[in-house]
Amino acid sequence: MARPFITYLFFLSSFIFITPSNAASYNVVRYGAKAGGRIDSTSAFLKAWAAACRSTTAATMYVPKGSFLVKAAVFKGPCKKNIMIRIDGTIVAPDYRSMGNSGYWILFIKVHRVSIFGGTLDAKGAAYWACRRSGKSCPVGARSITFNWASDIVVSGLTSINSQLSHLVINSCKNVAVRNVKIIAPDQSPNTDGIHVQGSTGVTITGSSIGTGDDCISIGPGTRNLWMEHIKCGPGHGISIGSLGKDKNEDGVQNVTVANSVFIGSDNGVRIKSWARASNSFVTNVVFRNLIMTKVQYPIIIDQDYCPNNQGCPNQSSGVKVSQVTYKNIKGTSRSQAAMVFNCSSSNPCRGIRLQDINLTYMNKPATSTCNYVKGSRSGVVIPKSCV
Repeated sequence: MARPFITYLFFLSSFIFITPSNAASYNVVRYGAKAGGRIDSTSAFLKAWAAACRSTTAATMYVPKGSFLVKAAVFKGPCKKNIMIRIDGTIVAPDYRSMGNSGYWILFIKVHRVSIFGGTLDAKGAAYWACRRSGKSCPVGARSITFNWASDIVVSGLTSINSQLSHLVINSCKNVAVRNVKIIAPDQSPNTDGIHVQGSTGVTITGSSIGTGDDCISIGPGTRNLWMEHIKCGPGHGISIGSLGKDKNEDGVQNVTVANSVFIGSDNGVRIKSWARASNSFVTNVVFRNLIMTKVQYPIIIDQDYCPNNQGCPNQSSGVKVSQVTYKNIKGTSRSQAAMVFNCSSSNPCRGIRLQDINLTYMNKPATSTCNYVKGSRSGVVIPKSCV
């Protein structure tokens, strides 16, 4: 992905979302929100949003200090002007049983030129995870904050704690800047992806710390022009493209960069994962560079034999075509001897895999690399010895 595109996007996100000092302000307390975290403030938040959305001048929706209980809520657009949501307090979720089965907690639909600054979302997910572990009948769970069909969005300085499922979802969006967010969930919390991006183009994720029980960042079908930089990942399952290829007719992923980031104690570092079944999906033009791995189970991995519980895919090979993937200047330590794993598709071998200046060790001993159905090149010093 071309760097000028990213520079332009940062300029755009810094310029377009500045709200003038004379912007109309809508404080949720004025609409009936009560601090303390026990009285339902959902209606007040929705009323404040509706007023901001109707404003004929740029507007600010303000959440002051304190804890505010908000149930599942949908914030709909389009709105007339830019909206900045300034959060100085904490928004807390209700008991998981009262969230219903929509799959969402805070949902933005068809909004444009909306920015969120600061604040904390506390989804109180522990009780929901306990329900799932118990084997009882549980709701489907809720993602903490989701953007569907949105454009020109900034999320800055937000903290998300203990989401029931994914913390932040960007779906079918254009031009989204996520920066300086902090995402926290225990390493054994199920399906608590930090940030999930799919069907979106022009997304940047920078300066963020993510520790979860699932992928720090997961990248789904239809993602294009995604830039991730200065990410701290761990615990979690790393930064993952996929899983892809679950459906036969599925869009691919292209133009993805992960740069200048660190992975600490995660199960994976950078991973590409696809189902072992027929698909017309693809992954192409991906760059992983300037990364530090500290006690990561599998620092570099492509796994195209994903087949959970051996259902729907045994004895098949992945149709997902993986090509033009570069690994450059990746250093650190692996918790497994196999520091580089390229387990590609027998029917669609990985092509154009490039390794440059890799130095990964295993418990102060030499690590290994494994290759199946992969073609590519190497340059500079590559440790462990490359099988590409």
